[in-house]
Amino acid sequence: MNRPSATAPAHTDTDRLRLTAVHADDVDELHALHADERVWTHFPSGRHTSREQTARQAADFAADWLRDGLGYWTARRRDDGAFVGIGGVRLRPAGVLNLYYRLVPEQQGHGFAAELGRAALAAAAQHLPDVPVTAFLLEHNTASRATAEKVGLRLVWRGPDAGNPDPHAVRLVLADRELSDTVLGRLVEA
Repeated sequence: MNRPSATAPAHTDTDRLRLTAVHADDVDELHALHADERVWTHFPSGRHTSREQTARQAADFAADWLRDGLGYWTARRRDDGAFVGIGGVRLRPAGVLNLYYRLVPEQQGHGFAAELGRAALAAAAQHLPDVPVTAFLLEHNTASRATAEKVGLRLVWRGPDAGNPDPHAVRLVLADRELSDTVLGRLVEA
């Protein structure tokens, strides 16, 4: 797997985080995060059950950088290099960027998700300014919603979560701008 080209925003620093495009070398840390049931309390069926599952996902995330010039970063603290998590924006088939952040439990509650989210929105505005940024989350995940709102997204849709094993799950879509009915339809039916 190749690292992103020099023209892609593959590395950036925030005040407290070093953000680097997801790479195959990150799989062990990413698997530990995605297999940790503590980070899946809002969507238990999303938990990774094998390292191979995480490796495939990391390869997809690395390919985003090569194809789109933008994607998810692995986040580490600048002060001590500790692994914080993953996040950024990723182009979805619906024609929107998905804002994502998932942090190890020990790093939660320190504002890192919002710091990562703000960096992602800045990268999106610079590199794909015509593409809406969305957050696709479950209604009962109030912490994730608070982060999305803190970085400037607002609620544009609320409804059933298609494909969720929990038939009572409610999906929220937050966005940085209005979304057409066509885009919303593609997004929530995916």
